[in-house]
Amino acid sequence: MYLLQWGEAAFVICERNDAVPARRILIIAPTSFFADYGCHVRILEHARGLAERGHDVTICTYHSGRDVDGLRIYRTPQIPWRKSAEVGSSWHKLLLDAFLFVLVLRVALRRRPQLLHAYLHEGALIGAIIGWCLRIPLLFDFQGSLTSEILDHRFLCESNPMLRPLQRLERWINRQPAIILANSYHSADLLVRRFAVATERIHVVPDCVDTDRFNPLADGLCEDRERLKADWGIPPETLVIVYLGLLAPYQGIDLLLNAMQMIQSDPNIHLLIMGFPNVERYRRLSRELGIANRITFPGVISYHEAHRMLAAGDIAVGPKISETEGSGKLLTYMAMGLPTVAFDTPVSREYLGDAGVLVPPGDVTAFSRAMMCLARTPDERTERGAALRRRAIDHFHCTVALDAIESAYARIEHEAGDRVDRRQF
Repeated sequence: MYLLQWGEAAFVICERNDAVPARRILIIAPTSFFADYGCHVRILEHARGLAERGHDVTICTYHSGRDVDGLRIYRTPQIPWRKSAEVGSSWHKLLLDAFLFVLVLRVALRRRPQLLHAYLHEGALIGAIIGWCLRIPLLFDFQGSLTSEILDHRFLCESNPMLRPLQRLERWINRQPAIILANSYHSADLLVRRFAVATERIHVVPDCVDTDRFNPLADGLCEDRERLKADWGIPPETLVIVYLGLLAPYQGIDLLLNAMQMIQSDPNIHLLIMGFPNVERYRRLSRELGIANRITFPGVISYHEAHRMLAAGDIAVGPKISETEGSGKLLTYMAMGLPTVAFDTPVSREYLGDAGVLVPPGDVTAFSRAMMCLARTPDERTERGAALRRRAIDHFHCTVALDAIESAYARIEHEAGDRVDRRQF
């Protein structure tokens, strides 16, 4: 374990600790796990990797979502009027989280976990209360500010009287866990500056990607590329720009469509926007912008098929404009060797480094020009794509994240042992 200086703070960086024993871990996932986007991928890769390393992993989550082979999942009671996956902020989550609290308590009493591993702030709140009652240490996987996300999703506005109490609650939640896993150095710095969390309690565990599966040289991907373009009616010689993720304003989809409108002078560029929800809304917007014939919306893409779909692309885009949330989709682009254009947010800069094409946040004209520049320079596409894949392998492979998580577990165990020794003394 060592420290890395980031700005004025030093954060814990963990190396693999082969002495970490197998442990009983209860994961709290206040979301519709599993669905094919964002934090679900992070939870999946962590849970599956920890189980493969011999840990006894149990997941408590909402009633909606898909089961995953090899993972033990407990779900809340079904709510008849909320059968679809929960995406973003919703008042219905208050009821779902109340059910989840009861579920976590029951499972914790039955399975007696040695550690609570909570995702998202709702999970950390549940874990803090149950962990205190049952004397189980809590580890919180922090993926961005709760109140910033609420504002980004336009669930509340800055003048709403509920915002200040929520900010105080967020500050309290962030200070409860024994260890916080931050998904980026920007998130770690945010915890220190905005929420006054001690740096020694923060471990940086970036999002990860399976670079073996997301591999542009994998068998059959060239055939998949040709077949997919034919299925979608895209001419073989057309250059394809791909996006894979949630479809919402805070993800920058409106800006992406506006940028695409600016390059309609080149008929040999096609935009493939894969994901959900709001598919019909964006199809309608593309028609209003006069670019519907140059955009394809396949809808929901299974995470297990994502590498095959991305193989159809020549360029990838990350138009997300949130300043605090992660952007795991960038890692899949990188692993697939796709040159990537993104808005210059702290997380995008941290993930893509110098190999990415970063433009000022919200600048649609600059985004459009960056896509056009890459479209016209095949050599630069090849060079940037290769550099991004090397970066994904070196810094964001799943083994890096799992090593760091296990080291955080070991630190919690060590500190718990020290507390017992002091009480006995």
